[in-house]
Amino acid sequence: MNAAKGVKNFDYDLLVIGCGPAGQRAAVQAAKIRKRVGIVDKRSVVGGECVNKTTIPSKSFKEAVLFLSGFRQRSIYGAGYRVKSEIEMSDLTFRCNRIMQSEIDIITNQLKRNRIEVIPGHAKFLDEHTLEIDNGVEKTRKTADKILIAVGARPNRPPEFQFNGVNIFDSDDILTMQKLPRELTIVGGGVVGTEYGSIFAALGVDVTIIDLRKQLLGFLDEEIVEGFQYKLRSMGVTLRLGEEVQNCSSRGDGQVITELKSGKIVVSDVVLISAGRVSATADLGLEKIGIQPVERGKLVVNDNFQTAISNIYAAGDVIGFPSLASTSGAQGRKVACHAFGIEESEIQCPLPYGIYSIPEISYVGLNEQEATNQHIPYETGVARFRETARGQLLGDEDGMLKLLFHRDTGKLLGVHIIGESATELVHIGQTVMGLGGGIDYLRDAVFNYPTLAECYKVAAFDGYNKLIAVRAGIS
Repeated sequence: MNAAKGVKNFDYDLLVIGCGPAGQRAAVQAAKIRKRVGIVDKRSVVGGECVNKTTIPSKSFKEAVLFLSGFRQRSIYGAGYRVKSEIEMSDLTFRCNRIMQSEIDIITNQLKRNRIEVIPGHAKFLDEHTLEIDNGVEKTRKTADKILIAVGARPNRPPEFQFNGVNIFDSDDILTMQKLPRELTIVGGGVVGTEYGSIFAALGVDVTIIDLRKQLLGFLDEEIVEGFQYKLRSMGVTLRLGEEVQNCSSRGDGQVITELKSGKIVVSDVVLISAGRVSATADLGLEKIGIQPVERGKLVVNDNFQTAISNIYAAGDVIGFPSLASTSGAQGRKVACHAFGIEESEIQCPLPYGIYSIPEISYVGLNEQEATNQHIPYETGVARFRETARGQLLGDEDGMLKLLFHRDTGKLLGVHIIGESATELVHIGQTVMGLGGGIDYLRDAVFNYPTLAECYKVAAFDGYNKLIAVRAGIS
């Protein structure tokens, strides 16, 4: 068969490179309409980076830490409370491995049910319809009408750091540590750095976070960030903000020396470098077909996730922001719908963001800075978890939910949450916003008692009473 001459007898209708959320969802959607689908992945197991290296391992690790450390119960039983007095790294990774294997089994079964062929090996483009797949033993060629690049991303490894997998790690191999450190230095205060920093701090590890920026997580609402930084410090985390690392190396006694340009030196057992991620587009042979990655290996796509070559799509972390497992899956499904002419109406729904730190943070919509910059007249309503019975039951005394709404119409503009189950709670606000609702609905709705969802009602009343005061001319 000569694909370049337009002959249509391809091996597959859709061939996907990468078995993460984007690739998996695209493959399943195409298979549901009886398309011939194959997935090529460099691993011998399914799930991609999401299941095997990033999302599932880190979130499983967090839950293991919360359980074994007794962190959730400390406000009730005291700061010294622990489920297990001596926690080993193996205790924590046991749960990770169990959940990872369960996810792999579920995905494998789903792909088999839908008759999707999984082909282990590294894929390279030979032309716009042909891939060469190297499994380490032999090389084969597969052709497809449509091809999706969903290879995800890998940690960025700046040259000034001597990564060794022993005491200087990136975010993909940090959980391969053999034992828990007494001191941990984290370079980079982004989402991954703050998640791992708070998780290890909950275990009693002495954590230092170094970041060039003056504030962690600058895309969040400032009030939420202030509360989060306060909580980190109360957990014993040292924040070195506005500082730049000059050098990081392991010395003879096994300690790691991190030198800052300001002259400060941080000594620790282990260093985690969290310097962002790079799209895994190297060695795909993209230069042969005229696709040119941009900064950090990202691929440029149009609104339908097509690259410069119309039959080749890209989705997920490989195209950059927002680089979430949730959005990657949605993008993958949209690829299959466009590729095979599946018509469906699309509801514009705001995108929620979740940070699985301790405590959790989640938000949807505008924050106060954004509303101010856009000259939107807004008001806020705030609820503290400690004001609810459920918050007391859970022992979360610091959690908070904040609503932003339009001062004239009452329409909900944003929801910002820090505390227990924040990433779950945010979806109530997302739904109200997606349907064009406002604080009148949240004020009048009846929520189960006792629940954290009641915070929406408390915050709505707080905001509504502010409106009454404004309308009455009281400042």
